Amino acid sequence: MLVAFSTSLPELFVVLFAIMNPASIGISVGNVLGSNIVNICLILGASFLLMAWKYPDSVGFFTRMARDEVGDLNFGIFIASIVPLLLLYLGYASQIVGILLIALFFLDMYGLARKRETVEEISLEAEKRQRGKYLAKTFIGIVGIIACAYFIVESASVLAGAAGIPPVIIGSTIVALGTSIPELATSLGSVNKGFLDLAVGNVIGSCFLNITLILGLTFLLAPFNVDLSSFSDLIIFSLIVNILLWYMMQNTKVSKREGTILLAIYFIFLAVSFTHRL
Repeated sequence: MLVAFSTSLPELFVVLFAIMNPASIGISVGNVLGSNIVNICLILGASFLLMAWKYPDSVGFFTRMARDEVGDLNFGIFIASIVPLLLLYLGYASQIVGILLIALFFLDMYGLARKRETVEEISLEAEKRQRGKYLAKTFIGIVGIIACAYFIVESASVLAGAAGIPPVIIGSTIVALGTSIPELATSLGSVNKGFLDLAVGNVIGSCFLNITLILGLTFLLAPFNVDLSSFSDLIIFSLIVNILLWYMMQNTKVSKREGTILLAIYFIFLAVSFTHRL
């Protein structure tokens, strides 16, 4: 979850900048839902293909994971699926909904913190020697993310207005792809080293964080109730890809077929988004 939180910082700052301009709320909500589709379809699809290509004899990745870890992933998928569906049923999202989503995030974090136990201790001396370097890298990275998030929101707003494209489309496609680059780099890097389980955990953790904390902040800080009817296509696609990922997780071996299916769904999503709304 720590890796997922780090790679989800762009989405978080996009929300903070988007709520400053009420006209950009569509970009923010579209970004959250679209990022989940990008994470599962594009990033996991590419990760599955890379894993199948580099390690064709792999017997599976979930067999190396503890039962409670698989359960955490399933819970993350369930929440990422059911929350958008409930929001679509409600029709509108208010600040109360935002508070409930944020509370769900912290409740899950509390549960994870309680059951995680330290397996081995890290040398304090080695940690102290590296602390300054890590803090400097963290600061530089956060400054870069803030600057990029600001320009992403401003550029997306101008593009949407100039081209006549609805903000939700810009948010769920162009902005979502841009803010998902950290997840893409982290996941492909993990798979390249043979750790597909880390890539899957990163993607699902990011989806859970997006749909609880980040979406919750959007609803909480928005100056008005958000009409969710314009996000129905996004919500349906999000539900489909989450169910598909849950089904794939029941298998013990990843092949090119899974990766190809996920990538195909992503390109279908892009085609539907632009042709249906333009």
